[in-house]
Amino acid sequence: MLELDKILEKCGDYHRLQAIMLLLFCIINLLSALHYYSQTIISFVPKYWCIDGYTNPTDAYADASRQAGSSCLPQRFAAGIDDDAMTVEMNVSAANLANLSHTCQHFDYELYMGYQSFTSELNWICDRAWQATLGQAMFFVGSVVGSLLFGFLADSLGRLPILIAANVVAMVGNSLTVFGTTLPTFSFFRFLSGMATDSNFVMMYILVMEYLRPSLRTVGLSICIGFFYCLGSMAAPWIAVLLHTWRGFLLATSAPFAIVPLFYFIVPESVQWLISKQKYDKAVQCLMRVAKINGRTVDESVYTEFIDECKRSQLHTKSGPNLFGLFVTPRLRRNTLILFFKSMVITLCYDAVSRNVQGLGISPFVMFTLSATAILPACILLIVLQDRIGRKAMASMSLLLSGVFISVTGAILFCTDRSGGEKDVLLVVVLSVIGRFGVTVAYNSGAQYATELIPTCVRGQGVAVVHVMGYAFTFFSSYILYTRSFFQPMPEIILGILSLLGAGLCLLLPETLNRTLPTSLEDGENFGKNERWYNFSFLEQRTQSVDVLAANAGSQSIRDNGAAYF
Repeated sequence: MLELDKILEKCGDYHRLQAIMLLLFCIINLLSALHYYSQTIISFVPKYWCIDGYTNPTDAYADASRQAGSSCLPQRFAAGIDDDAMTVEMNVSAANLANLSHTCQHFDYELYMGYQSFTSELNWICDRAWQATLGQAMFFVGSVVGSLLFGFLADSLGRLPILIAANVVAMVGNSLTVFGTTLPTFSFFRFLSGMATDSNFVMMYILVMEYLRPSLRTVGLSICIGFFYCLGSMAAPWIAVLLHTWRGFLLATSAPFAIVPLFYFIVPESVQWLISKQKYDKAVQCLMRVAKINGRTVDESVYTEFIDECKRSQLHTKSGPNLFGLFVTPRLRRNTLILFFKSMVITLCYDAVSRNVQGLGISPFVMFTLSATAILPACILLIVLQDRIGRKAMASMSLLLSGVFISVTGAILFCTDRSGGEKDVLLVVVLSVIGRFGVTVAYNSGAQYATELIPTCVRGQGVAVVHVMGYAFTFFSSYILYTRSFFQPMPEIILGILSLLGAGLCLLLPETLNRTLPTSLEDGENFGKNERWYNFSFLEQRTQSVDVLAANAGSQSIRDNGAAYF
């Protein structure tokens, strides 16, 4: 909305209020990281052994158990320990010895740094491991439902109330999870917690973007996300280690969400939303509040002129086409389906790679922290290269990088699994972190690419559906990680193949950098019609007119991004 950018210049678009809102956005990033990755932290599976049939195992037996590795059978079945070699007297049930299909009821655990996860407390391992996987998957079912529900409510009630509501739901869902000791209750509380995912972050993103100077939006928001989301991700496992239990971790990371309702007294409502609902008086009140906090004096006639311009603009606004128009013509349909698939692949890989920190030969707490260090460099790289090499190159190259390194990690795990040798832990960790770096770059660049490719007339609906499709596909991330229990390198193989496939499909999309973005469905059908898969923006010769077009296209993209989600 050009009129809003103009009046914000007078009220202050980079002053005291914007600094406060960026600070609050940093807090939201910390809270969002702790909330999202609680999924991973509470579900770590430590080393375990079945101790059914034994009473008072001695130190010698304990040492033998720890050398044998995790086992779902009584130790004598799993390790094949010879009776004559064991000088320790054990009470072993004859019935259990005779029954190799014995279902273990009691386990001994070697906890990581003394931390007890819900899997070790509830014994959701071995033949009960599917319960943990299903319960965790419900988190992502909730994220899809929540994105749709809160998106609808944000259009009806406003951005600010939904920002507060979503964060309160996150707090309540995580807090109630500590009481979820049965599969139905655990699944329901994880579903409730998942409903807040994305909305608890995106609403604040939209509000900050609207009130911040357009030329500073990309840098300001990216730095906040890169640094503070990275910080929250790195801190999460050590909060768990400090508190020793998954319940303590969830309660400690849920409590800070209580400060978000206080945002109501600081953060102004979206002026764009108020204008769209014809709440002109409240829109003026928000702008006057912005001017007051920023120490600016704005004449009353400026507000009157702004409202008049908005009214005239709304009088000439006609109802446009709907989402289904994206599927009518062949090229636009193809591009839309590729965007759907790309979003599903990137979101699934981002979640699975972020949580894939076990079975790599290193403490999952250390691995999680090392993996999280890729977030900040990924955001910085995006700021530096996105407008230089182009959207298509950034999307395909980052997915290619991620796919190659994840696949190589899987190959190493496969070779060591076959040979029975020791894996090169340092090499596996480095490859995993690089894979995380690549998929983070792809994930962060995906929203802008979709925003620019989808025609303006259906951009809000189209980007929202692309976004939700990605979150819907993350339902399978828990099951992909679960395949490690059947075959050690299977998660890396699946994620590597998906990343490489996504990289290939991105080459079929047209470039949007330095292009006039499509506004109508017809524009979308003809957009990039003569491009080939090997055409990249950074290979083109730049001219003065292209530089001007790039600046204009960038400004248009920044304005559209704020409204693209809901």
